[in-house]
Amino acid sequence: MKRRLAILGSTGSIGTQALEVVDEHPGLFEVYALTANNQVDLLIRQARKYMPEIVVIANERKYPELKEALEDLPVKVWAGQEAIVQMVQSEQIDMVLTAMVGYSGLLPTMAAIKAGKAIALANKETLVVAGELVTALATAHSVPVLPVDSEHSAIFQCLAGEWENPVEKVWLTASGGPFRTKTLTELSAVTKAEALKHPNWTMGAKVTIDSATMMNKGFEMIEAKWLFGLAPQQIGILVHPQSVIHSMVQFEDGAVMAQLGIPDMKLPISYAFSYPKRLKSSAPRLDFSRYASLTFEEPDMGRFRNLAFAFEAIRKGGNMPCALNAANEVVVDAFLQDKTGFLQMSDIIERTINQVSFVASPSYEDYVATDTEARKIASGWL
Repeated sequence: MKRRLAILGSTGSIGTQALEVVDEHPGLFEVYALTANNQVDLLIRQARKYMPEIVVIANERKYPELKEALEDLPVKVWAGQEAIVQMVQSEQIDMVLTAMVGYSGLLPTMAAIKAGKAIALANKETLVVAGELVTALATAHSVPVLPVDSEHSAIFQCLAGEWENPVEKVWLTASGGPFRTKTLTELSAVTKAEALKHPNWTMGAKVTIDSATMMNKGFEMIEAKWLFGLAPQQIGILVHPQSVIHSMVQFEDGAVMAQLGIPDMKLPISYAFSYPKRLKSSAPRLDFSRYASLTFEEPDMGRFRNLAFAFEAIRKGGNMPCALNAANEVVVDAFLQDKTGFLQMSDIIERTINQVSFVASPSYEDYVATDTEARKIASGWL
């Protein structure tokens, strides 16, 4: 039987590549539901191609356009965040790919877990915001959470067959982004256009800016803590400009396992979709003759302060990572609208996490309140 997929964020970078994986293996997967936030034109084209049971547009203002465009098809057309939450609970769905951007992915992911759906997790903010709550829910409902981020998929692949062996440390690799070698003076003058030019990966605007500030790597560190049950001191960050080694696991005997490959998100997507099997791919193979050397360096947390904030937030725990994410979403959106500078993003994040109310053992309601409070504080500093 085909595995029936709900793809949350089907018009984004991960969502569109996930659909390419479906195209490559039409006998294995069926698209049951698609959701998007704003890109209604692309969502319409996807709906007409894949003929899902349900299509949801989060932005309710786009609903009339979507409804009219698909009224000749036997497709249910819904709108709004609550509709996405309702959709993921559909009995027919086998797996939910959460590729929504930011805090918006939390509630649908929780709803899918409670409904017993396998999760292919590409929304790292879900575990950044409420990692303790989400992992406890997944355990309680015996739901697998399979990582789609290339770094966490690499760790997951390195751990296959090693589940009984204690992990000494994991190493998350980072490309360093477009500004790896720039000084603080140079960083103060970088533009949005420069920040959106990632040297190795093609991603959405928000994730690309997070990569440029290295907040993305901070979020991945927090995600790794919850996915693999690690302490912050067990997670190291290495800048690896070639982006060939996607991450590494170091065991207690000193052995280090690494997963290598060309930068291509379809590999971790297909691995999550098909685990424990691997699917044949037509993607180019890694040509070692093209890499005379692979280099590594420590990240500079003085220049890339967001990475330091992430470690501070997870060490303090409670609702601090939630506040960190909310502040970051506000400043990245402002930077993309030319309302703040590159270095000023870190200034505002620092002020926000220093001002927000601390909750040591937050409930879901506390996370919602923290998100609201942190966004208000960050917006006030713009």
